[in-house]
Amino acid sequence: MRLRATAVGLVPLALLTFALLSFATVGCDRDAGGGSGGGGEGGRSTSSTGDILIGHFASMTGDTATFGVSADEGIQLAKDEINAAGGVLGRKIKVITEDDRSLNDEAKTTVQKLIGRDHVVALLGEIASSRSIAGAPIAQDERVPMLSPGSTNPKVTEIGDYIFRACFIDNFQGTAVAKFAMGDLKAKRFAILYANNSDYSVGLRKYFRDAVTAGGGQIVADLTYQEKSDVDFKGQLTKIRDANPDAIFVPGYYTEAALICQQARELGIKAPLMGGDGWDSDQLVAIGKGAVEGCYFANHYAAEEDRPEVQKFVQSYRARYKNPDGSPKTPDAMAILGYDAMRLMADAIKRAGGTEGTKIRDALAATKDFPGASGSITIDENRNAKKPIIILKITNGQFRYVSRANP
Repeated sequence: MRLRATAVGLVPLALLTFALLSFATVGCDRDAGGGSGGGGEGGRSTSSTGDILIGHFASMTGDTATFGVSADEGIQLAKDEINAAGGVLGRKIKVITEDDRSLNDEAKTTVQKLIGRDHVVALLGEIASSRSIAGAPIAQDERVPMLSPGSTNPKVTEIGDYIFRACFIDNFQGTAVAKFAMGDLKAKRFAILYANNSDYSVGLRKYFRDAVTAGGGQIVADLTYQEKSDVDFKGQLTKIRDANPDAIFVPGYYTEAALICQQARELGIKAPLMGGDGWDSDQLVAIGKGAVEGCYFANHYAAEEDRPEVQKFVQSYRARYKNPDGSPKTPDAMAILGYDAMRLMADAIKRAGGTEGTKIRDALAATKDFPGASGSITIDENRNAKKPIIILKITNGQFRYVSRANP
């Protein structure tokens, strides 16, 4: 009985050993190359065959979901156009989108997944600066080039030489809004209400404040709120009303900005409110309704611009994407930034001649006069894009072009 038991036990042991050896061999073969991962820098594919994998981390749900959805729609549109024209280096591009749920910690997790699990060769994202700042250190450590479509805080690209952006930065944006307010609106006395737990809001407030002071204006109130938690701003707005400013600057995202506009009007404040590109969402009007009428914000483009590049993009986007009621969807700035970021990344991979991280990084850094739909893109020595800025006014629930400022 004892010998029989031992003999019987040898069979599964041998099978187990063989299975383990076979699994190890398959795993090595997979990691050695192929189109979807393995080999090269950080375990990523540097093979010249198969799809080129690009990761996109975005707020597809959560407080700023319109940012992620719009950017992803623009990215997917550009990707399909690129693939229809033959792809890049004879290969198709595949975009893998991960939802960070509008949370900074989730941004870290999604970047780790895209690099470690999916073996992407490059990253697109995020729109929100705080989430780009959360995810960028991982991309930098893994030497995976990351191109943010719309994060404007200067800290984003300061993280390292693998981190780029396809948009203007907040020192230019804050200054442009201040100059517009003092020049076009003839405002001299300003109030600021900003989110002190948002990198985007804190940075934009600083540059606006500095520009107002340098231009001879006066900050008569400078108050804070908590992004994602505060919904009642009447305490701060009462103090602002008592300070009697000519204009109010709210450098936050559309969710809070809409509520702030609404509550300001309820308190009888008639001064125009102004913001940055974080206001750009159809939800600004849906939530704020008539309270946002006559307000201004800076942005990356205007859908009514008559430049051929803009109109071609708008027509293609509207033909593909629909509103819930079936009507054509007009692209916001995050959509055109996603579109341009995808095209710029594909162009960099083409110029790099391969998918190695260092080569893509060097190609992105050498970008000059790239013909983006949102404007010509040149990447400067700090990996930021030199691009013009647009000022929009909300009129009859529509975002209307007012003026343009060049960097």
